[in-house]
Amino acid sequence: MTSTGGSVAAARRRVAVQGVVQGVGFRPFVYSLATELGLSGHVVNTGEGVLAEIEGPPDAVDVFCRRVATDAPSPAAVDSVRHEVIALTGTKGFVITPSRAVGSRGASLIPPDTATCPKCVAELRDPADRRHRHPFITCTGCGPRFTIATALPYDRARTTMAGFPLCERCEREYGDPADRRFHAQPVSCHDCGPRLSLIVPGAGPLGGGPALVRARELLAGGAILAVKGIGGYHLACDAGDPAAVALLRRRKRRGDKPFAVMARDLADIEPLVELDPLERELLTGPVRPVVLLRRRTDTRAADRERAAPVALEAVAPRCPDLGVLLPYTPLHHLLLGLPGDPPGPRVLVMTSANLGGEPLVTDDGEALERLAPLVDGWLTHDRPIHVPCDDSVVRVVDGVPFPLRRARGYVPAPIPLPLPVGPSLAAGGDLKNVLAVAEGRRAWLSGHIGDMDDLATLTAFDRAAEHLAALTGVTPATVAVDRHPGYRSAARARRGHDRPVVRVQHHHAHVASVMAEHGLDGGRQVIGVAFDGTGYGDDGAVWGGEVLLADYAGFRRFAQLAYVPLPGGDAAVERPYRMALAHLRAAGIPWARDLPPVAVCPDDELLALAQQLGTGLACVPTSSMGRLFDAVSSLAGVRHRAGYEAQAAIELEGAAHAYGPAHAQGPGHPHGPARPHGPVPGGDPSPRRGPSSGGGPGDGVGPGHGVGPAPAYRFALRPHEERWLADPAPVLAAVVADVRAGAGAGLIAARFHQAVVDLVRALCALARRAGEPGTVALTGGVFGNALLLSGCARALEADGFTVLRHRNVPPGDGGLALGQLMVAARAVT
Repeated sequence: MTSTGGSVAAARRRVAVQGVVQGVGFRPFVYSLATELGLSGHVVNTGEGVLAEIEGPPDAVDVFCRRVATDAPSPAAVDSVRHEVIALTGTKGFVITPSRAVGSRGASLIPPDTATCPKCVAELRDPADRRHRHPFITCTGCGPRFTIATALPYDRARTTMAGFPLCERCEREYGDPADRRFHAQPVSCHDCGPRLSLIVPGAGPLGGGPALVRARELLAGGAILAVKGIGGYHLACDAGDPAAVALLRRRKRRGDKPFAVMARDLADIEPLVELDPLERELLTGPVRPVVLLRRRTDTRAADRERAAPVALEAVAPRCPDLGVLLPYTPLHHLLLGLPGDPPGPRVLVMTSANLGGEPLVTDDGEALERLAPLVDGWLTHDRPIHVPCDDSVVRVVDGVPFPLRRARGYVPAPIPLPLPVGPSLAAGGDLKNVLAVAEGRRAWLSGHIGDMDDLATLTAFDRAAEHLAALTGVTPATVAVDRHPGYRSAARARRGHDRPVVRVQHHHAHVASVMAEHGLDGGRQVIGVAFDGTGYGDDGAVWGGEVLLADYAGFRRFAQLAYVPLPGGDAAVERPYRMALAHLRAAGIPWARDLPPVAVCPDDELLALAQQLGTGLACVPTSSMGRLFDAVSSLAGVRHRAGYEAQAAIELEGAAHAYGPAHAQGPGHPHGPARPHGPVPGGDPSPRRGPSSGGGPGDGVGPGHGVGPAPAYRFALRPHEERWLADPAPVLAAVVADVRAGAGAGLIAARFHQAVVDLVRALCALARRAGEPGTVALTGGVFGNALLLSGCARALEADGFTVLRHRNVPPGDGGLALGQLMVAARAVT
């Protein structure tokens, strides 16, 4: 290493880089950087990341070691760079060498799948380009990664592209450092890539361009197609054809659950929805999730004419939002049409090709069999899908995005942990299951798996756990599961293994999840407001309206929604009028026929319910806030039967939005004065003044509603066994009074939302006065309600609290696994 005169002429170092450095063009970047600096050596993918050896002038070697992290390509995420001095070899030139496994465990991170980049879209549209209309165009900056990776190190031979040998021209691009497809593993073209095919019963199969032409014709004619994507099949139809949408809804047994739509571009959908800059960025960026956008109620006729045809009431009946996404694969762009194509649908319904709660269909043979009753044809291809991955769903509240489903585009990006954890597996919940593995300061969550109630989902759970372990190198020594004794996810995670199991209370996991997202080390407790539909409580009841004082080590139940009977379990969830009747009885309000839930309940069922509630037979007590939303939805006449999860609550939120923002603002909202801190502890639980009484700020009723000003609905608070009980009886009495006075559903919905905001504000104030910290974590599936989340957050911030809300994992059960990991880590230390 030393030349004459004592100066150092050359140095050689081994440089190990870990992080998201495979499948993102990192080796080509290293090659270009080394060449630019005049260094020789080589770079290779390993099971632990990227390993380079560089040799040359010491100053240039130093610059390389610094810039390999600071100048990494944008899809990459460098976690660490370690380098050591090694002996000179005198080799000339720099090369990329074949991948190899190094060490006993993998620690490299495969990036998520990424939407087709603008350069590839331009080539797709360019008749002069050799990849014009190639349905699988990709480069180092875009395309599938996670869903095609079969093992590490990430190389073509370890992806589902292994069966497609490169043609001569693609091979040349793959080996050219100046080409943006330099070592792009999914690279292909018309000559060597996967092939499209269209299968229609009673007709011969079509391939390539003719398959796409015919598929567009079928969609324009009202057909339903199964379209194979990168992480599973979609069911597609023309979103502007109400008959086609209705047919898809019947075939899929979808009920009234809203569909997401894929628009060709934003101009086709913008006149129909409210769109802010962050929502626009999410829709057009590299992830391209489904974004829930508020539907416009003031669209002018001229604007409607500019929009693409969308049968809104068929696509999203009685829903205030419209789920929108833009094309994220080349096939999507082709299916929606390129310039010069014959007219076809500009907006498509794109929904997962499965029945509710089941795992995605990814296997071609399975798709032909299972989807046959649902579709009129299959637009498929011969590139296998190794990992199912559903579309992510995101909404923006107060300028902050948070996921309702974290999947494509985000999985398997790691979530940093505030504390180191041992190698562990978290099983998540039984609904909307998402599992996770973790080690050190990183956790990896799976995509959305589904509801754990059939063999297909259980098998998908096993595969997801095995795949995550293989990609991350985590061999779990501990398993974290929900405390519910009947959860299938817990039994599945324990099956076949002899390792310690930590049972984590459901709502404690919710609170720990949002704490972990915000980097809290657990040294101080937070006030955790955990509102959801169902969670197994430590006393055997169904919890769901909880205020916990919690850290990772444990929790204390500071407050709860007062228990009411849950008559018949799932029957009460599916028929919100049953929940309304249970709440009315608990509040001492007679079942009069002028009340909507009484009127819709069949006489024989009403008699059976009265007996059931009187004896307590098959009536588990519940403190669920989700069930209270259901009850008020039925009382207000919004929704008596639920065809999908949380339908009654979603439509109640929609009614509140439709009524107008003046009555839906939370306390402390910038558009209205703040109220006092809500209910008086230990105050009168009797109904407050009726609808004709004078009220406080923001209670006025707009013209045309026929109801005078009224005070907000108020919960009664009282101490009980070292915690506070929030009694909804006064709220229910006020709702009944408003119903009888002729108040509209929107007014009732807005006042109820306000009452829940006031309740959260009051309980947090009580906790702070008791000496608890000033940090509040809002979590649980009920906080998927944008109106409630915004109202609570703004009110609490106005009161000086630090408010934590979800940013990286869903507030519902899709985020449970992250919290389970943190609680289990503290339990085993």
